[in-house]
Amino acid sequence: MLFKDVTEARRIESSLRDTEEFNSRVLASSNDCIKVIDLDGNLAFMSEGGMRVMDISDFNAVRGCPWPDFWQDQGHIDAKAAIDRAKAGLPGRFQGFANTYLGAPRWWDVQVTPMFDAAGAVEKILCISRDITATRAAEEDLRKLNATLEERVEARTQDRDRIWRLSTDLMLIAEFEGAITAVNPAWSHLLGWTPDELVGRSFLEFLHPDDELSTAAAAGKLSQGISFSSFENRYLHKDGSYRWISWTAVPDQSYIHAVGRDVQAEREAAEALRRTEAALRQSQKMEAVGQLTGGVAHDFNNLLTVVKASTDLLKRNLDEERRRRYIDAISNAVDRASKLTGQLLAFSRQQTLRPEVFDAGKSVRAIGEMISSLTGARIEVVVELPAQPCYINADAGQFDTALINMAVNARDAMNGEGTLRICVEPVGHIPARRTHAAVIADYVAVSLIDTGSGIAPDLLDRIFDPFFTTKDVGKGTGLGLSQVFGFAKQSGGEVIVESEFCEGSKFTLYLPRSIATPSAEYAALDMELQTSGEGARLLVVEDNPEIGDFSSQTLRELGYDIHWVRNGVEALAVLAERADTFQAVFSDVVMPGMNGVELALEVQRLYPQLPIVLTSGYSPALAQGNSQGFTFLQKPYSVEALARLLRNEISARQGGC
Repeated sequence: MLFKDVTEARRIESSLRDTEEFNSRVLASSNDCIKVIDLDGNLAFMSEGGMRVMDISDFNAVRGCPWPDFWQDQGHIDAKAAIDRAKAGLPGRFQGFANTYLGAPRWWDVQVTPMFDAAGAVEKILCISRDITATRAAEEDLRKLNATLEERVEARTQDRDRIWRLSTDLMLIAEFEGAITAVNPAWSHLLGWTPDELVGRSFLEFLHPDDELSTAAAAGKLSQGISFSSFENRYLHKDGSYRWISWTAVPDQSYIHAVGRDVQAEREAAEALRRTEAALRQSQKMEAVGQLTGGVAHDFNNLLTVVKASTDLLKRNLDEERRRRYIDAISNAVDRASKLTGQLLAFSRQQTLRPEVFDAGKSVRAIGEMISSLTGARIEVVVELPAQPCYINADAGQFDTALINMAVNARDAMNGEGTLRICVEPVGHIPARRTHAAVIADYVAVSLIDTGSGIAPDLLDRIFDPFFTTKDVGKGTGLGLSQVFGFAKQSGGEVIVESEFCEGSKFTLYLPRSIATPSAEYAALDMELQTSGEGARLLVVEDNPEIGDFSSQTLRELGYDIHWVRNGVEALAVLAERADTFQAVFSDVVMPGMNGVELALEVQRLYPQLPIVLTSGYSPALAQGNSQGFTFLQKPYSVEALARLLRNEISARQGGC
């Protein structure tokens, strides 16, 4: 019996079997589709992993199938070309689209490699296909996104260009130094300048001279990286006019980007509204003045009666005591008349709103006499004021107008008979009412309380409406209480009315109390000041013969050497000949031709060391506060006031006291 040792053969066989199993596991684990095709392009082998990704459960179902037929469109062409290259001994690679066996769409990346036999001839073809469907989908999404972004950028660019071309607002790109690099067509439509006329020039060249400094300052902020909006200046139109432009500007690293809106019409509308409001305030004030006229005329007639009777009695042969009494009566009557006209002129003066700090109690006391004249003798006016000042910050003229309007309303409600109490007091709140809650703050309350007919409940909500009135036609416009309401709101306050029908009414004006105090007034002139003229030479300019003659006599009595002329032209002619002989000029304001203020300005220009004193009973220019800083003496004036003022002016120029 023969024995053969097969141990080594068994070992080798086992090793080969292990290797085959390992290779099989590797191929099964890979998600790549690994295939072997013959030289005719038919499937000869497919890895287990390949069958999995191709949805093939039995390879026999596809064994021998032409491999290029799995591919669609360009993929079919590329597959056949890859086989031809492999048969020629060359590797190939392509990407194509092919469905799985169950029809699932897939994109594949394919490597095709020739397999050589021992003699070096191409024996088989190895194909490895990797599923890149997810990658291709991501690439497609990215492509679409890029296309969308490009479309958006293009759309945005078109929108920007459309806005640039069609906008009615000015658009500007400029360097920080001012050189214009681009403008939109709106410049031609709005200001008349074409882009060719603007580009390369500085925008500062087209500014109104008064706006150059503020615009340069704004441009300086832009160079520091600070944006701004609603900056307004005036730009030159090609026709030579200027238009107001409101700018919004943003800087980048190199340029200013600005958009300007034409606000000329808004400016003009605001100015027209301001003038209309001023006219309305003046009409409200003049209605109150009209209400005052009757009372003022009555008071003037009383004063004139005193003057007339006293002058008639002075013509008789009276003893010194009685003569002095009548002279004092005339003087007192003139003082009262002067005060009355001064109050009336101050009250009716046309001026813009000018808030100032003043004592409400002091103003009420001052206007109380006018209210007494307004209401008549059968209405008792009682004024109750606090011991301490009650300062408010408001327009003093409008405050007086509001008091007059409320007093007129009270007078009419009492039918000319009753009691009117005017009270001023500091309070810590505005009480709650139907239309608003209580307001806690420091206020000054000015109340007018009458004993009139009261206001019907259904009318309380309408009494402050403009032009609403319950008076007969021709007896009121309905503007009075609307002025009170407007003044209160404009001053940050409120007006509240309390009334019971047939029981009287209480109007309370609440105005914010001011912690500030009025600026100190100039101290009165020293009563002991030397009043003698001491021979000083005065040039008196007065067109009225009676006033001129009387003033000259009065000044001579005071010791002055007087030269009287009738107008400003004569005065300048006299000064041209011998200005060095005069120590002062005393001139009326209201004169034909050159008025007193114009004369004073010319004298000041030609003879700056020559003192000038102006005087007038009333002048529209002075009513507007246009005295140009010259010393002014209000007519009628006392001899003492005239003497002190002249001596003070002359002494001040001579270095005296």
